[in-house]
Amino acid sequence: MKRFASWLVIGLCGALLSACAGMGSNSSAASPGEEEIRTGRIEQIVPTQIQTNHDSGVGAILGGLGGVALGSLIGKGTGRDVAMVAGALAGAAGGNYAEKKKYDQPQAAQQIFVRVTSGVLVSVTQPVNPALSKGMPVYIEGSGSQARVVPKN
Repeated sequence: MKRFASWLVIGLCGALLSACAGMGSNSSAASPGEEEIRTGRIEQIVPTQIQTNHDSGVGAILGGLGGVALGSLIGKGTGRDVAMVAGALAGAAGGNYAEKKKYDQPQAAQQIFVRVTSGVLVSVTQPVNPALSKGMPVYIEGSGSQARVVPKN
């Protein structure tokens, strides 16, 4: 049973660490190192909020490790193994909750509608840039979720 519990704890730690790994790629028509830049004029700016992305998993890992440490202080033999696994699970859940509660707060942003020179209307949501105003000529740098509107000065 101890061997099973040890493998279970190792598997849980591996799963927590793999959840922290970055996924996806930023593929676009531009070659690596190049960035697509479009020009246009701002037609409208709407205040909004964006969710931050601070789900690093550190809270879950630290909580899980703390739960294992506390669980190892309880009982002997199989009871101790069960307490360690339960402590790891409860600590990981609690650590993840605490991390989200403290660091995952919405951030002020603006949704900017830009009419590009080709006539297409493009919408970009980004953190607030007070230098932008309606009617201003701008560049749209990048594409997808990485796109940003900057003044054309």
